[in-house]
Amino acid sequence: MEERIVVAGFGGQGVMAIGQLLTYAGMIENRHVSWLPSYGPEMRGGTANCNVIVSDEPIGAPVIEEANAAIVMNKPSLDKFENNVLKGGKLFINSSLIDKKVERDDIDVYYIPANEIANELGNDRVANMVILGAYLEATKLVKEESVLEAFTKVFGENKAHLLPLNKEAIEKGREAAKNKIKQ
Repeated sequence: MEERIVVAGFGGQGVMAIGQLLTYAGMIENRHVSWLPSYGPEMRGGTANCNVIVSDEPIGAPVIEEANAAIVMNKPSLDKFENNVLKGGKLFINSSLIDKKVERDDIDVYYIPANEIANELGNDRVANMVILGAYLEATKLVKEESVLEAFTKVFGENKAHLLPLNKEAIEKGREAAKNKIKQ
C-alpha cells in the first residue's frame, strides 16, 4: 500500500502542518514516509503545498505527479491540483473558502466547511485539523491516536495545551465526512 497525498492552500492555513502530522503518524506506525514542502514567494499568504507519501514499502521519490488524494484549502489550489487526483481517488475541499463544484465524476469529493466548523469551535486556526479529520475518516490511512501523538512533535511541547481543541477539531471533521458532505 502506498498513499500519495497533495495538501495545498496559502501560507498560514496549516497545510504544512497537515503534511507533517500525517508523516509523523506514519513514522509512529512504522511505515515508510516522505514529506516534500513547496512554498510560494512568501510563506504566510503565499501559495504553499506539500507532497506526502505513506507506504508499506520503501519510497523511490518524494515528488507526486498523480495523487490518491488531495486536500485543498483555497480555490487556486483546487484549480492547480484537481486534475492530479487519480481516477478513484479522493478530493477534500474546504467549502468555506471554495464555492466551485468539481465537475469530475470519477473521484470521491468531500466538501468540508472547515473554517465554519473551526469558528464554531471558537478558533479559526483549527480549520486544517477539521479537514484532516475528514481525511482520516474517509481514508483510514493512519490512526487518529498516531496523529495526536505526533502533535507535540510537530508543534512542540509548549503547544501541548492546544491538543484538546485540536482533537475536537479532528472529531468534527470526522463527523462531517461521516455525514457524507460530498457529491
